[in-house]
Amino acid sequence: MKLVQSKPRLIGYARVSTEDQLSDPQLIELQAAGCHTVFEERGSGASRARPVLAKLIREMNAGEVLVVVRLDRLARSVSHLLQVIEQLEDKGAHFRSLNDPIDTSTPQGMFSLQVLGAVAQLERALISERTKAGIKAAKARGKLPGNPGLRARTPEAIAKTSRARKRDHLADLTATMPSWLPIVQRMRPDHPWEDVTRSLNRESGQKWSVDRLRRSVNRLVHEGLADPGLIRPARRRLPEDRLMSLITGIANANPDLTLRDIAAQLEAMYERTPRGSATWTASSVKHLLDRSRKLGLITQ
Repeated sequence: MKLVQSKPRLIGYARVSTEDQLSDPQLIELQAAGCHTVFEERGSGASRARPVLAKLIREMNAGEVLVVVRLDRLARSVSHLLQVIEQLEDKGAHFRSLNDPIDTSTPQGMFSLQVLGAVAQLERALISERTKAGIKAAKARGKLPGNPGLRARTPEAIAKTSRARKRDHLADLTATMPSWLPIVQRMRPDHPWEDVTRSLNRESGQKWSVDRLRRSVNRLVHEGLADPGLIRPARRRLPEDRLMSLITGIANANPDLTLRDIAAQLEAMYERTPRGSATWTASSVKHLLDRSRKLGLITQ
């Protein structure tokens, strides 16, 4: 009996630069290629903020294929394109451009991608050299580098710069959130922000402050890119209850850890025992885990 392999699910992405432009030609071409669903976004090709694209990548499943009409509809640069494709690969998904030789599900497409990677490296080097040369030439003509409006503190220039910074901040969040948001989603709102920040810094190797993490999650929620439940106030707990909840989370995340392993993690997070000691013993961890098991909180 011959098995018929099912075709991968194709998901289209169409982008136009302004509100006046129409995405109909892209929609027609994507639908003709077999896309089940097409997501539309309006934004400049130079803009780093692509909330629709970020949400689409976050919701894609393994085996699905993100399809665009042309590469310039997806990415603002070669480096941005490679970043998007890497995020898709981490999820087991693929990418295809209908009018370019890029299809990451084929060997030929992966070869083209490697060529683009080399081009991206060259592109970054050339941009750096041009920037340095431009600054040097401006100084030779007696011109100061930077924005003249900002030096003059004009309200228009300040407002424009503020808007640009907000767009860049959102773009950075959407680009990096796959590396840190899942940890926040796992712990919030059951744990206070201080505990979430410590766990995030330990697991991801990043350096977050409580205030920066809270503001970043609030921004994603405001943009519709994260669940509003993440910013609900955490329920106040007694110190021992909080420690039990923290240890339960560590044990559920990695059931193979020993009591001594969990104790070492708590010490690395500067957590004190219920009696205020900075040193954790296996028996201290076991006591709280036994309480957790009685309450049915341990999943393994």
